[in-house]
Amino acid sequence: MIVYAATKQQFLKDNDNDDIEEVILRHYKEATGKSVGTSEIRSWQGSLTYMAKVLRDEGLPSDAGLAIELHIPQSSKRIDFLLTGRDENQAKKAVLIELKQWSKANATTKDAIVKTALGGGLVETIHPSYQVWSYAALLEGFNEAVYDKSIEIRPCAYLHNYVSDGIIDSAHYESHISKAPLFLKGPEELTKLRSFLKKHITHGDNKEVLYELSNGKIRPSKALAEALGGLMKGKPEFVLIDDQKTIFESALAAASEASGQAPKVLIIEGGPGTGKTVLAINLLVRLTELRLLSKYVSKNAAPRKVYESKLVGTIKRSHFSNFFSGSGAFIDTEPNTFDALIVDEAHRLNEKSGLYGNLGENQIKELIDSAKCSIFFIDEDQRVTLSDIGSKQAIRAFAKAKDAVVEEYALSSQFRCSGSDGYLAWLDDMLGIRPTANPTLDATEYEFKVFNSPQAMHEAIDEKNHANKARVVAGYCWPWLSKKAPNAADIVIGDYNRQWNLDQDGSLWIIAENSIEQVGCIHTCQGLEVDYIGVIIGPDLVVRDGQVVTSPDERDKHDKSIRGWKKMMKEQPALAKKETDLIIKNTYRTLMTRGMKGCYLYCTDKETAQYFESRLSQP
Repeated sequence: MIVYAATKQQFLKDNDNDDIEEVILRHYKEATGKSVGTSEIRSWQGSLTYMAKVLRDEGLPSDAGLAIELHIPQSSKRIDFLLTGRDENQAKKAVLIELKQWSKANATTKDAIVKTALGGGLVETIHPSYQVWSYAALLEGFNEAVYDKSIEIRPCAYLHNYVSDGIIDSAHYESHISKAPLFLKGPEELTKLRSFLKKHITHGDNKEVLYELSNGKIRPSKALAEALGGLMKGKPEFVLIDDQKTIFESALAAASEASGQAPKVLIIEGGPGTGKTVLAINLLVRLTELRLLSKYVSKNAAPRKVYESKLVGTIKRSHFSNFFSGSGAFIDTEPNTFDALIVDEAHRLNEKSGLYGNLGENQIKELIDSAKCSIFFIDEDQRVTLSDIGSKQAIRAFAKAKDAVVEEYALSSQFRCSGSDGYLAWLDDMLGIRPTANPTLDATEYEFKVFNSPQAMHEAIDEKNHANKARVVAGYCWPWLSKKAPNAADIVIGDYNRQWNLDQDGSLWIIAENSIEQVGCIHTCQGLEVDYIGVIIGPDLVVRDGQVVTSPDERDKHDKSIRGWKKMMKEQPALAKKETDLIIKNTYRTLMTRGMKGCYLYCTDKETAQYFESRLSQP
């Protein structure tokens, strides 16, 4: 979809005869049936006036194609400004221009991230050169016209209010600026931008290239599909074993056969370590190789960011980030846009989306409606917040509403916890989740130790941190003071002083080099694994006379996982107790099943520590 399409000549005429922002607003309303806020209108007014000045150069052909607000496939994003034509060799070209009103920015140590004033405050956001390069990558990767019609895409960014200060254009961001040139305020910069445009747009095309892009089919390009498949080669962590392979073939067949008239919904259930994510990533790659438009979706950012980085081999942003998405990104997606959506950690789905939980109808419904085939990987025992609504029952209900065929599978082979199903059963019994026939644990099958001090436990995990695969995590019973005061200690237990997971690593904490020094939480480790996990059980779970007792009021007040429990306690006390009890137990069950080879434990309560020790079989 294009909001405004014209030639250079028509755009300059509209700019001279009318308020250009009003022209664009009128076109926007006609194209979308919606309006925009005053800030967007002001942005059009400022930036498009500058672009008119840029284009008042006789060296740029008057019949060059021009588009404003071109929708990008695979996203809700729009390209600010697009110029099309042919170069001196008659090659088709499309120049993408990201326009910014910025006048100042602060550097960060993160790749492609700057801080600038947005929405009334100083916030982290993407560097404009990276932003427009990523848009170009989307067009190259998912718009068939780029390859079929041999259209070359050239991105750049224009910050017409920003005087060069060695920050936005510093060496730290050079790798991105080299791929998408950055043009700033001033006559010299204006000349450079014009030269860049004239280099690529020598001859006009009367919007030919523009409409080829607009009408191009949306599916993964052959080159991108081959590149993604190539990344999988030689990566043993993605090899399918036993029932993973069986279910993979069934899911592949279902996704290949599904259509808008005959949709399918798959529910694949599996406990910790059964290979849900390995199977999900393999499906993503194979479906893409088949040129089927697919995405890997998870509510929690950590799994998708970590697996993206494992796939690509770097934790820097990549071409392949477009294959990974949050679960709240499908509110306005047209029905059956995707051939397949692969939903990992489906038990973590929320009803509503958005920062304030006020957008959309239901994430399960939106995902099912958006795809011909939706594949849900689920473990209902890993529901760890009151807002988690993902359940097999809910998935079945929304599938029925769409008249979709439902297929259900179960992953049973255990590849974590040393392949010990006995450990998982023992843990369920220990935590009071469900009674099992495993009252004691043979620690020779799976290395489980209880420590008398958090420092001793942390040191033991540090010693196990070979190949960066051991971490310490805890229940969320301590405030995150270091988020605002970088030198503050968060988890303080006697002489033990540690900080929560590094803010600068975000979702990639579990694979960051220095994160062994910090303590992680459920949100940065769920869906992921290490060799050895160290777990601190806080005062929210204690054992009294052999009974596990949970206390939601011992969680930190900023803990969002049980947000609303006090209100629920007043209105439905029995339900509130049942729900918070399950959330707290599931949280520790999830934390204590992250280790493939072993789990080391420290409990802030002595009786609780004694309880765990007493249930270990003695050699």
